[in-house]
Amino acid sequence: MKAVILAGGKGTRGRPFTDYFPKAMIPLDGRPLISYITDYLSSLKMISEIVIVTDIAGLGGQIRHYFEGTSKIRFVQDSESGTAGDLMHLQKIVNGEPFVLWFVDNIGAVDIQKMYKHFVAKKSMACIATRQYRKEETGFAKVQDGKVMQFIEKPLVKMHDHECTGIYVLSPKIIQIIRRKMRKKKNLNLSYDILQELSKEGLVSSFDIGKTDWLDVESPNVLERKKDTVRKIITKMSQR
Repeated sequence: MKAVILAGGKGTRGRPFTDYFPKAMIPLDGRPLISYITDYLSSLKMISEIVIVTDIAGLGGQIRHYFEGTSKIRFVQDSESGTAGDLMHLQKIVNGEPFVLWFVDNIGAVDIQKMYKHFVAKKSMACIATRQYRKEETGFAKVQDGKVMQFIEKPLVKMHDHECTGIYVLSPKIIQIIRRKMRKKKNLNLSYDILQELSKEGLVSSFDIGKTDWLDVESPNVLERKKDTVRKIITKMSQR
């Protein structure tokens, strides 16, 4: 089974940092962010190879240089055609098998083996890791009759809807669907242009990660602001 890391994109949320290096290379304890993801995926027996999709000709060349000489990692040029369009050229690489898709600005020790079993059990075309619990960054107050009755410091809250983590297991048939869609539209978003329609047919499953720590690393500022959570995540990812 292959694992694909999407490491393209402009990284606009991370500017001005990402004007000079790709978000995959955001430093974390002296190492680039993407190295924690590749180490985690490489530790899984079910993963035979990691494919990194990035702008090799641009800033993504920094990523390839970092991994130069590393076995079981190959690179594919980012087509700049959206998060779905960038998968179109992977058909021969995944070789007709389901594959893991991991957006590079996400970290979390998600149990990929259990997620894959869930994908199979639900007869899915796609499975996305989701969560319903989130630790808030600000404090809350219980208010009654205009008076604060209690302060609650950065609570763990249950959200009404599930949050998507940017970690998927996908059927190879997804690539065929993307190829057909690309005939009419040149820039495709995976969630809204592809999975949205499949979800209406009951073909997209959700793997709830429960209270497993996960983080959307939009910029280096996030890593500093949530350093305690980051430390917990990278510790768990290194224990596989």
